[in-house]
Amino acid sequence: MKNKFLPLILLIFLTGKISAQSTFTGEKTSWHGFDRYDFIMDEATLKITPFKPDADEKNAVKAPEKGQRRCIIVVPQKAAAGNPWSWQGCYWDHEPQTEAELLKRGFFIAFITPDPGKEWDAWYKFLTEKYGLAKKPAFVGMSKGGVNEYDWATNNPDKVSCIYADNPAIRSTAFMKLGELAKNDVPLLNICGSADFLLERNTLAIEKRYQELGGRITIMIKEGPPHHPHSIKNPKLIADWIESNMKLTPEKRPDFAASNFIKSYYYSLENSYHYLPEEKTYAISRGPGFTRFYKRYDLERNSQWGVTGMAIIVPEKAAPGKPWIFKASNIDRNDVVDQQLLAKGYHIVIAPLTEQSGAVKSQWDSTYHFMIQHGFSKKASLEGKGAAAGESFAWAIDNPDKVSAIYTENPVMHSLMSKQILLDNLKPLAKAKIPLLTVSGSLDPWLAENTNVLEQLYKKLGGKNTVLIRRGEGHFLTNKEPEVIVNFITGNTK
Repeated sequence: MKNKFLPLILLIFLTGKISAQSTFTGEKTSWHGFDRYDFIMDEATLKITPFKPDADEKNAVKAPEKGQRRCIIVVPQKAAAGNPWSWQGCYWDHEPQTEAELLKRGFFIAFITPDPGKEWDAWYKFLTEKYGLAKKPAFVGMSKGGVNEYDWATNNPDKVSCIYADNPAIRSTAFMKLGELAKNDVPLLNICGSADFLLERNTLAIEKRYQELGGRITIMIKEGPPHHPHSIKNPKLIADWIESNMKLTPEKRPDFAASNFIKSYYYSLENSYHYLPEEKTYAISRGPGFTRFYKRYDLERNSQWGVTGMAIIVPEKAAPGKPWIFKASNIDRNDVVDQQLLAKGYHIVIAPLTEQSGAVKSQWDSTYHFMIQHGFSKKASLEGKGAAAGESFAWAIDNPDKVSAIYTENPVMHSLMSKQILLDNLKPLAKAKIPLLTVSGSLDPWLAENTNVLEQLYKKLGGKNTVLIRRGEGHFLTNKEPEVIVNFITGNTK
């Protein structure tokens, strides 16, 4: 007799698990052209059983009886590798174009009636353990759905790939736990209407906080619409974002980033403005969905103040020789020079600070040797702005053989690292033929006694110092002509 279970047994043998697409049982209906399976959950026992929906439900779902939860799974025609899925917990079938597009790409679509709790935990376990769906689903939530997805995700940050929230609300308890999502590398996409009453209270507040936490958050603000309509009519952009942020395999860290390095992200906050033809309006967009983003690793030290060690920002692909920038001050979100250097394959290394003493030579030395031990160039380019420029000069004066070039802005030639008078000790830099580039504002109060004196003394010593004066600007400079600075650094990389 032919064994009807042989194909299933063979599938398990070859893949190690049952195909989720082929094992759902119960009443099958249709949802936007895809197979839909309905279940009912008993809230007391958490038992999940097949359920036959009323014929008049069509694509929708009715509210369950008291003590029960309605659960739905929609199955793609062909499951994508790893059985990815998207989870929604409110307003089923409202603006379903994103879910329909994900189904076409091999995603499963799941739903359970709100609110999050042990019932949602049981539904997650049912889908991942019994039916083999991916351990980290994407979340989709609109309005009150934002409350639900942020509630469950912040309580289960290790079980989420990414979150798309549309005109979302969020509870203060979940807002306070956004750090758990950032720590678990959960990217966010928030889309909101410019006239939505929740924009400033929720979307912009979430964006600001998540950036502070080092997480990835992409924002789209549609010009004109209030709270409705939700989503965007062409779902490609959202589906692309979700698909690109599904985490189906463990990430490999750089060899230098051991467990004592905390991972976060660096990216520009520059706005872009693009047309949504179906909505006949534009959207203000910013964040990693619209700009390059880079992984950042901060060394966690044993300190009551938290992370105070060095930080390393990693380019997408290291340039030949693994050149790096030894930066004396933190990096600004709109630092176009460092962004261009990252794009060219330079690592940005931010020098450590000691809690009470600021810059300390021994820690700078330790950072340098750490980089060399991990195969980076033996000569770094130094960067510093304002008082941080003085720390760059202090370290370079003691280590001229380890420096390829120094770029500073509105330098203040004093140092916490060294007791020596920096302007009287430039000879080692000139002898090593280290080129300098100094950019200063003509209205900078430090110009005369720092930039001008530095230029005169270095010239007398035979050193090369290119000085650029920004007319009409003071201590805070605009991002003009970054290519001149980038070309100076790349042209002097050794």
